[in-house]
Amino acid sequence: MSSKNIIIRFIGLVLLAFCLTNVEAQLRVGFYQSTCFPAEFIIRNAVFNANRDITAGLVRLHFHDCFVRGCDGSVLIDSTPGNTAEKDSPANFPSLRGFEVVDTIKNALETVCPGVVSCADILAYAARDSLLRTGGIGYDVPAGRRDGTLSLASETIDLPRPTFNVTELTQNFANKGLTQEEMVTLSGTHTIGRSHCTSFRDRLYNFNVTVSQDPSLDAAYAAQLKLSCPESNNDPALVVPMNPGSPNVADVGYFIDVLTNRGLFTSDQTLLTNQATAAQMAQNRNPLVWNDKLRAAMVKMGNIGVLTGSAGKIRLNCRVPN
Repeated sequence: MSSKNIIIRFIGLVLLAFCLTNVEAQLRVGFYQSTCFPAEFIIRNAVFNANRDITAGLVRLHFHDCFVRGCDGSVLIDSTPGNTAEKDSPANFPSLRGFEVVDTIKNALETVCPGVVSCADILAYAARDSLLRTGGIGYDVPAGRRDGTLSLASETIDLPRPTFNVTELTQNFANKGLTQEEMVTLSGTHTIGRSHCTSFRDRLYNFNVTVSQDPSLDAAYAAQLKLSCPESNNDPALVVPMNPGSPNVADVGYFIDVLTNRGLFTSDQTLLTNQATAAQMAQNRNPLVWNDKLRAAMVKMGNIGVLTGSAGKIRLNCRVPN
């Protein structure tokens, strides 16, 4: 890399850090205290009363929202005859879940506080409450995000892919202002939820021209996965739990699994191929360590590219622009 490019990249990172700091000053804890006091209670009540297995979907919705156009609720917008939205891109369909829970929350909020609480903030709160419900991991959520009005499937190229190696992952997260350590921390949310077989079947049957099965995958675990995802069945609806030992509990099982070569995605197992990320994976086996780091990482992720003040809108229906 030339000295000119290094200088340009440094300036870009400085500007990104400045923007994130400025955003943090605009978002604040207790944002709806005077305008919609019951907002957080309404959201938490809906999350805690939803099917338990949907909580992972709500965490993922927030992540996929923030990584495309920033945390602006654009992942919730429906496609139209003239536009394919984010939610219907191959990266999100059919795997993203939780839209109906968001609809329930938004309808309840519009009844009590019409036109006040943004869809983007609903996602941030719902992700927090999902982690609280599944793992007792609670934290204060700075709010004040406003909603975007555009959603393009083509922009989901910004999402990390399950086939990424550690270098690609690190760059992908850095593009959003997140460190490599925060990347490892946030990867730990793979401890809850499920995955479609199509996201990892190449590791079982078509790894490369030399071997059909990924040699880094524990043999017993691979055999178990093959029972759930047979080679002869390409049904895109087939799913398996991300963390078989405790799929509905936000715990450190993910880190234990990956450290024993039972990571489901290439993007999970690759975290052991780098000395720094492997050390962080080992550290995160301590629940106190991971919980603290996750709280901070979730808050920082929730600041990516937000619209505040007079920017954006408060969408009255999270599925459509006003």
